[in-house]
Amino acid sequence: MTFPALLISDDDEAAAVLTPVLSGFGSTVVRCGHAEAVNRLTQEKFAAVVVDFDDSLRASKILRDAQQASASLILRHAQQAIPGHRAITVALLADTAKVRNVIGAGAHFILYKPISAEQAKASLRAAAVLIKRDRRKAARVPVQFPVQASVGTKATMEGIVLDLSCDGMDVLMQQAVAAGDEIHLHFGLPGSGTVDADGKVAWANPNGETGVRFVDLAGELRQTMQQWLANNTRDLPALEPEEMVEGKLTDLSLGACYVQTESPFPEQSSVTLRLKAEEVEAEAEGIVRLMHPGVGMGIEFARKSMEDSAQVANFIGFLKACPGTAPELSVRPRDLVATAPPATGDDEEPLFFVDMDDPLLDLLQNHERLSQEEFLQELSSQRRGAEVSAE
Repeated sequence: MTFPALLISDDDEAAAVLTPVLSGFGSTVVRCGHAEAVNRLTQEKFAAVVVDFDDSLRASKILRDAQQASASLILRHAQQAIPGHRAITVALLADTAKVRNVIGAGAHFILYKPISAEQAKASLRAAAVLIKRDRRKAARVPVQFPVQASVGTKATMEGIVLDLSCDGMDVLMQQAVAAGDEIHLHFGLPGSGTVDADGKVAWANPNGETGVRFVDLAGELRQTMQQWLANNTRDLPALEPEEMVEGKLTDLSLGACYVQTESPFPEQSSVTLRLKAEEVEAEAEGIVRLMHPGVGMGIEFARKSMEDSAQVANFIGFLKACPGTAPELSVRPRDLVATAPPATGDDEEPLFFVDMDDPLLDLLQNHERLSQEEFLQELSSQRRGAEVSAE
């Protein structure tokens, strides 16, 4: 699976390092200067935009232009409900003290200059994983088969699926529905059995044509649909195991964790963590609240249900009971931008740890007042304090 990348830099040494690294991840690289970048972004679509911040004013404007170009493409394809048109942005930065400013300007990833091939490979691996996942989600298959849909308490309607992806579908309904409606769908995948899925109406036309985005598609069902799409789309390569980023879990609480990794995901992206220690396993969804380029990331758990919370609590309990156990961890991206903040439970069944003191979660939620060095020092201090209290 190849993807186009725009490299905006007058630095020949940086370009000489980055071009083969990007090519190794399946990118076709186009290089230009800052002056030419605006025209490129308005005329062509790029999956990744790499901007040199040697000229910070122009670079900041280019990041804004890249975001606007992505937004324009998303709007242009809104009638098809396609999510895969967002450009991943990477900043080349010489002054590490400006990292917060650059992230605030819209950079998803940071590469510190002078750039080494090892640094570039580690940091851009996470970017490549996101791009490939986004493009796979965006792949659609034109189809025509019946679907039954129900919205709230209304009677079940018949419809025809016009195209299908792992993220949603375009369906022609008997009656018009409204954007934002929650919808339940029942349809058959030819040769793969029936599907029951919940969704949300992303857009709707008066003639009944409707774009639906799936909500919380179960892992096994998502894999079945991915395989069906791979078998029925020329442009989609054969299904491969989902790529994950490996890391070291250094800090863990009921509400958050910190992961050491050379390949952190961008702030505000949603991820799934898989934790394992001996025979005990846990899976948790979260949002990246803090990214330290080349060092690690702080993740706030989504806490969707009591069951999710219990998994994390049981895992923490096991680690406390077995000191010295080194947990295995891998992180899989879900989306470049989380669609909703972490849930805190509903009034009927509040999560048991929401009101508990959680210094790690507090540190993540207030990280912007701290430099990277100050944050890591505070994190280390919390860790030492936890070790002492456990003795």
